Amino acid sequence: MDLARPAVPLLAVTLLAGVGYALVLPFTSAFLIKGVGAGPVAVGAFLLSGSVAALVVGTLIGRLSDARAVRRAVIGWGAAAAAVAYGVFSVTRHYWLLLVVTLTLAAVASSLVPQTFAYARQAVERGGSTRAPLAISALRTVTSVSWVVGPPVGAVLIDTGGFAGLFASAAGLYLVAALVTFSLLPELGEASAPAAVERPGSSHRAVLVASVAFVLLNSGDVLGLLVLPLHVTDVLHGTTSDAGLIMGLCAALEIPLMLGFGALAVRVDHGLLVLAGGVVALAYYAALLLTTATWQVAAAQVLHAIVVSAVMGVGISYFQGLAPDRPGYATTMYTNTLTVGAMVSGPLLGLAQALGYRSAFAIASALTVLGLGLLVALRSAG
Repeated sequence: MDLARPAVPLLAVTLLAGVGYALVLPFTSAFLIKGVGAGPVAVGAFLLSGSVAALVVGTLIGRLSDARAVRRAVIGWGAAAAAVAYGVFSVTRHYWLLLVVTLTLAAVASSLVPQTFAYARQAVERGGSTRAPLAISALRTVTSVSWVVGPPVGAVLIDTGGFAGLFASAAGLYLVAALVTFSLLPELGEASAPAAVERPGSSHRAVLVASVAFVLLNSGDVLGLLVLPLHVTDVLHGTTSDAGLIMGLCAALEIPLMLGFGALAVRVDHGLLVLAGGVVALAYYAALLLTTATWQVAAAQVLHAIVVSAVMGVGISYFQGLAPDRPGYATTMYTNTLTVGAMVSGPLLGLAQALGYRSAFAIASALTVLGLGLLVALRSAG
């Protein structure tokens, strides 16, 4: 297969969907509270049930996409489902209707991101190339760009058009993504087992152990991300703008690092890169634990960008290498670790609030050590 044929539309779909998601996700809680008038319990139930539905539906669709030649259709209909879902969000403020849409259409839409990464790997392998990690990192870089653009644009849309304008814009982006998918993206056929397994331990058990390890790693990362603005404003006495600039700096640093680690992953064992990223995460949390000024937090973002690029960027290829004949399943399992990690980090944030925000970085360090231990054990067993 000519790799140039699917590359451009796939990058376009990833960018459109990425910006659409980055537009709405940071403001979903604000929408429920201010736009819908939901209370704390209703907001928590909405977000939790939506995450669980996305996890279950995404896993089922991931298995289906490996068994049948439907990966392009899954991407296209996932984008279409998101367009309809956010279209509904733009015109109604009825809590129960929004919840039904979240548990159905939005859950189907959650399969879009892992399927684009699975599609990229399958397309590269069909083309006879061994540079799948670089292709994955290119898509992950586009996702990082989406998060540089999405949140500030989302804030402007809310200021100018309210929540209706925000969700209508997201729906439009997803609609274009669906049209690009169905008109320009070729169907690849069924995923097939490679002639040689990439690495030992490519089994269902290995994927499950790696999933638990990544839940621990991602829980620590999300906890640190949630606490970061509070640490900057409440502990270091910086401003909200300082926190926003620091987080934007990290996203910008990720862009070249993602591509660099993708190129490195073509030659270096994925597991080693992930382990190295986990070690850098420990250094990052230690640095935040000792910070006394906002500039120090900003400087530490170099470490965090390395962590994101190594653990979350190369991590996708790492999972796909554990189950090379099932890229949809493997990528969905990886994506599920992000969802579960975010769910776990919520109660831990409450604990950190009670103990003091600096304690969050100690908790994140402990989670990272446990995750690294599981990955080392999995590597030894293989």
